Amino acid sequence: MARPLISLLLKLNWPVDQVVPVPASPKRLAERGYNQAALLARPVALACGLPYEPGALRKVKETRSQVGLSLYERRENVAGAFAASSGQTAGRRVLVIDDLTTTSATIDACAQALLSAGAEAVYGLTVARAVHMQFERLPSPRQEV
Repeated sequence: MARPLISLLLKLNWPVDQVVPVPASPKRLAERGYNQAALLARPVALACGLPYEPGALRKVKETRSQVGLSLYERRENVAGAFAASSGQTAGRRVLVIDDLTTTSATIDACAQALLSAGAEAVYGLTVARAVHMQFERLPSPRQEV
């Protein structure tokens, strides 16, 4: 799943200095056993010849699942949830990678933490973007007798 991100990043030619995954909380990491954003970010960094810095950003506040939350609720949920290491990010252009974005609230919160720690710029990539669609049941065709 990292291949499309690698292709896109090479086409975009963004001036990034390092790749950072959206961090999972220790609780979520223990439940899943892996961080899906990290599984995407590492091969992107390797393929593009960029440093992979999983410790540059950490989750410092446990948040509830974003599923079913409005844009406002999502932003409130992740506000202050991340902290960045200025030693690893100050003056650098950071690429943050996540698996999915719905409202961009998570990547926005990560960007705020990185910029507060002195990052020069923050870029974000995700594998997928959720699109809200409404489907209606079509009338069933009438059978002729």
